[in-house]
Amino acid sequence: MSDPFQSSDQIAEQAHQLYLAGRYDDALNLLRNGLDIFPLNAELHLGCGYARLAREEYAWARNAFEEALALEPNHEDALAGLGETLLKLGQRDRGLTCFDRILALGFREDHDLMLQVGRALFREGLFEHARRYFDLVVTADPECAEGIACLGFAAHRLGDEEGAQRHLQRALGLDGSDVEARIYLGNLLYDRGQYEDALEEFERTEPDDHVEELALWRIMELKKAFYRLGDSDPEVLPWMHRLEALAAEITPEEQLLAEVEATLPDGSFRDPQQLDFFSTLLSELRGMQRRDTADTHRVALPDGTAYTGSWDDIVLQMKQDDRNWAGSSIADYMEEMARRSQVETGVLVPATDAESFLRGIAAAGLVRITR
Repeated sequence: MSDPFQSSDQIAEQAHQLYLAGRYDDALNLLRNGLDIFPLNAELHLGCGYARLAREEYAWARNAFEEALALEPNHEDALAGLGETLLKLGQRDRGLTCFDRILALGFREDHDLMLQVGRALFREGLFEHARRYFDLVVTADPECAEGIACLGFAAHRLGDEEGAQRHLQRALGLDGSDVEARIYLGNLLYDRGQYEDALEEFERTEPDDHVEELALWRIMELKKAFYRLGDSDPEVLPWMHRLEALAAEITPEEQLLAEVEATLPDGSFRDPQQLDFFSTLLSELRGMQRRDTADTHRVALPDGTAYTGSWDDIVLQMKQDDRNWAGSSIADYMEEMARRSQVETGVLVPATDAESFLRGIAAAGLVRITR
């Protein structure tokens, strides 16, 4: 219960600190109590919106942001929050209108706000729109490392690998502590066959810097290949432990879903301990020689997302981008996607290997192979 003698500003600030600490439930309870005392305070409604958004309660978030805007129609943070929520609800045009209104109000030089909007667009796959806002950040401040890194992320998603590499390297030259940019650059270099450079970037990170599995697999296999290390070597173990920790973070609901999807037609189950065959494929790289460009391919999805690398790399990246499959094996992923493709298009898609799978879903019109 909020202190009735606190001001609305004090309640909003206390809730903001709870929000930053990831305590969304506590922040929301405090804000709702505050609104009992100050029902016409836009900042408290705004805080409720962002807490609801963090809890993925999008309908409630939209209502809270609209309440804030009813009280302060030109509140830029409420417009940004509402725009992001509308994107989550599939209302793309209305979301973009909110962001355009922020620009019309003159906030294009607000770095934090432009980055927030750009990242919201990026998360929803609207990469060209995202790049527009990242460009505004860098135009206003050419030395803004975060904005430059975000331009790199967008360039990569739009198929401009050279531009992405250039932006990421420049961003790291300005801020070498940006592990998100460094991991992204490491994966990009790996996809381009620049294994030694990729390992150099990866080795400038720590295991706990990683929140996704892809780079961890690559680091372990690169280390084993370059330094001829075993699985139990002290240079490899910390990365393996981090990979195991990420796997352990799968929720019971996600685990149940994975078990249901792993059921074979005869009622038996696939081995839940089966290792992703990607690690085996990597370990067979001969001397880590640079791949010929003929072995590097590019596949584009209908939304513009592009993946580059070997056939196996591309399938792994697609799986990792699908949160429903992050903890599953590539074999399971291909089998289920092949089944869905046949149901949706009538085209039989093989799931025996990555190349056959990708060529199959391309024949079904679900992706385009551009290289």
